[in-house]
Order: sequence, then C-alpha cells, then structure tokens
Amino acid sequence: MVDDEMLFDEDGAAPAAQALLQPWEILVVDDEEAVHQVTRLVMGDFTFDGRPVHFTHCYSAAEARNVLQRPGQFALVLLDVVMETEHAGLDLVRYIREELGDSMVRLVLRTGQPGQAPQAVVLHGYDINDYREKTELTHAKLSAVFYAGLRAWRDLMRLERARAGLRRSIDAITQVCDADNLRQFGSAVLEQAAAVLGAQGEGVCASRLNAYAASQQMGRLQVLAATSAYAGLAPQESLDHLPPAVREAFTRCMIEQRDHYGDTWYACYYRTREGNECFLYMDFAEPVAEERRELLALFAANVAITYEKLLQREELSATQSALVAIMGEAIETRSPAAGGHVDRVGRIAAMLGEELDMPPAAVRQLRQAAPLHDIGHAGVPDAILHHPGALDAAQWERMRMHCDIGADMLSRSNQPVLQLAARIAREHHERWDGKGYPRRLGGAQICLPARITALADFVDAMASPRPWRGPHTLDEALQAVAEDHGQRFDPALASLLLSRSDWLHALYRMQPARAGGP
Repeated sequence: MVDDEMLFDEDGAAPAAQALLQPWEILVVDDEEAVHQVTRLVMGDFTFDGRPVHFTHCYSAAEARNVLQRPGQFALVLLDVVMETEHAGLDLVRYIREELGDSMVRLVLRTGQPGQAPQAVVLHGYDINDYREKTELTHAKLSAVFYAGLRAWRDLMRLERARAGLRRSIDAITQVCDADNLRQFGSAVLEQAAAVLGAQGEGVCASRLNAYAASQQMGRLQVLAATSAYAGLAPQESLDHLPPAVREAFTRCMIEQRDHYGDTWYACYYRTREGNECFLYMDFAEPVAEERRELLALFAANVAITYEKLLQREELSATQSALVAIMGEAIETRSPAAGGHVDRVGRIAAMLGEELDMPPAAVRQLRQAAPLHDIGHAGVPDAILHHPGALDAAQWERMRMHCDIGADMLSRSNQPVLQLAARIAREHHERWDGKGYPRRLGGAQICLPARITALADFVDAMASPRPWRGPHTLDEALQAVAEDHGQRFDPALASLLLSRSDWLHALYRMQPARAGGP
C-alpha cells in the first residue's frame, strides 16, 4: 500500500530523505508474460519525486480483482483489454471505479488489438486516464505515462488529504466548541488536536490573559490541559516549571509572536483581538508535513478565539449567578421563609432536573431561576408577609398577587434565566389538578420548571419554621407530598422526589432550616 504520509515531498528531496521514501505502487495486469518483462526492464529504474517504483503483476482480470480489494493500494494500473475475455480489461475498469469506488487510481489501458476496443469509444464510455497500444513500450513513451499518471495521483491525494484534514479540523473545532466549561474545553482541545493531523501525539494547551483583563490570572500562563506525558503540570504554571522543550517553544512564541516547529513537534501561537494569547504544543512520533502544520495552526487560532469567548461566557455566567443569588437573598431577608430557603429550593430543583436528564445548561438555568420564585414578595406589605395567623380574604387576595408581581418584574429582562424565573414566579402556585392560582392552570399546562419548583418550595416550606408555626420534619413533608400525589403535584415528579429521600436528608443535615425574616 502506498504510504500517503510521504505524498507531499517535493521533487528533488535530499538523498538521505529519499532512502526512506516508500516506492510508488504500480499494478500491471496483462496475460502476456513478455509485456510484464518489458515493463520491468524498461521502467525498473524510474523515479519520481525521489521515489522508485514497485510493480505488482497479475495475469488475468480475475487475479487482479483479488489483489484490488482495498482502494488506495496503487497509484497507477497498466491494464490490458483482452485477457480471459474480449472485454475483461474494460469490465475491470468498471469494477475498480464503480464497485470498489476508487476514483483516485490512474488507469491506463494498453491493447495489442486496437480494433477490439476503439480508442474514441473507450475514452468516451469508460473512466480511464490514458489509452496506449502495446507497441508503445519504449522508455520515452512509458516515462510520459508514468510521469502523468503518478503526478496526477499525487495531486489528487494531496487534495483529498487536505479535504480530510479540513473535515477533521472542523469536527475538532465543533467538539471543542461544544465543551461546556473551561475544564472540559482544555481536555477537548488535546483530544482533538491530534485528530486534526490524524496522528497520535502528546501536548500542552495553555493561555495567558493580557495585563488589562479583569481576571485573577491576568498576565500569567495558565495550563488548560495536558496529556499523560505532561500530566504533572499544575493548572497555573510558570514558564520556569514547564518541561524544557515546551518552555523553549512557548518562550520563542511569546517573544516573536508566531508559531515555531521542528521535525516532530509544533508550537502554535495565537493572539486574539483582546490581546489574550493561546499556546498549543504538540509532539508526535512521526514528522509533521507542512500541510498538517497549517491545519494545526488553523485549529489553534480557533481554539484561542473559542477559549476567550468561553472565558467571557463563564465570567458573565458567574456574575449573573451572583446577582441572582443576591436578589434571592434580598427577598429572603423580608420573607417569612426560613434562612437558606431560596438556596435549598434551587438545589432541590436542580437535583430533580438532573434526575429527569435535562441538559446541563437547562439544569444550571433552573438552579439559578428557581430561587427567584417568590421575588414578587417585594410588592406585598410586611404586615401581610409577617402576619402571625391566618389571612383574611382581602389579605389573601393581596398575597396571591405576588405571582404576577414577580413575573412582571422578571419579564422585563430578555436574559434567558430571568425569563425562565418569570415563568416560574407566575406558575409555581398552580396545581396539577387545576385548583391553584393565579390562572388555575392544570397538568402539563404548567411549565415543567414551575412544577419542579413548586414541589421543591413546598417541601422546604414545610420543613422550615414560619412565624405562625414551628417546622415539620422532612419525613412529614415527604408524607404530605405522597398524599398530594397527582392532586397538588405532578405525580411523576412527586414519585421521583420521594425516591431521593436519602439525598434530601443529607441536604438538610448539611444545610438545616432556621428561622428567617427580618
């Protein structure tokens, strides 16, 4: 089989390198032994791109079919037309092109009986690359055939290799962009970097934020991930502690702000518009051709941009989470809910979301949005919120308004988390049986996040002290859920929550309810 690792060497390779190059594989199919002998004799010392030729000989189309089981074995096939049948060679052409699906190999028909297969008819009806008579077995004519065929095959394989590399690069970038957080991102980079080149390698991925970045790591090198060969590197490493080869490569990249490479390693450098720098060092067991280095550089540039956007997204997400938590805690300070109520509701809601196999991003949004379910309490007077006994009809009507008040407050933002929180705020007092408020929705009319939050809110409210009563036990709260199965709560969610009682007990041991309010 021809080794396409060597396809990209240019004419005039150095003698030491030529000795290592594998020969061009050529298949001769002809039922005349003399044709095989003459071909070997005339072309035995032929070289192209510094590589010799190697002949495989078949004496019938049937024998050739057995040899041609795998596409890509041969660069050039010299094929007789008339062998065991008058059209054996032509049938073999169709077999190679259509059944094997090998569109790359160069096919040259050679015939001693031109009348059996007229040139114009054959060239029009069959996917061949040249047509010759056997009388043209001179060195000059065969050399022309070999040069044209091998050069065309080499160039086609270059294009195919570039397409394959581009497909791998695109797939690799897709995998990296799908990484959900910085840790997964780093791992994905190294998993895909070698895939870009179709080779196994070891490496380190690192970044350095510019000195003006609002980050704790500004100006310092941060190792995002490392393969097993570099597994001892700390997440935040200085250049001094990197392995010598990596340190030297990264230092040169920083100083000269460009890529550097050797025969079997490549160090990619990319500086984003924000001034952040990304470094990718990979070393391989085999030499890396120029085309592959270009793909790796393209990959590294996209990695840098993706990392920067992912970092910005995480910082934005962290800021959003902090603001949401502050909002929830602010409402809790004037709410009758026990201390830690909003955080436990978020934790329980997220647990149920995970158990339902919600996507990780959806679970995170639920974890942030559920604690805002009672933000509408901001529009309810303290005298009602902290009333020590049962509310009268007017007070109760005012209290029920907190659902719409909270939804109206939160829906003013277009942020997905706050839009979700608005829906939860409006619907978390609806009931599965349709007897809730404010709109008397029932069953699946109530959005799933609101059904989840309603269940979490109920359990924590029961297990927490209120101004007019002490707390119930967690088991009493779960018993109430079981009794309201299919009435107040989604029966599937209620069953799921009851099945996680051990998890709930662990949560309340870690974060016990305490009296809340002002």
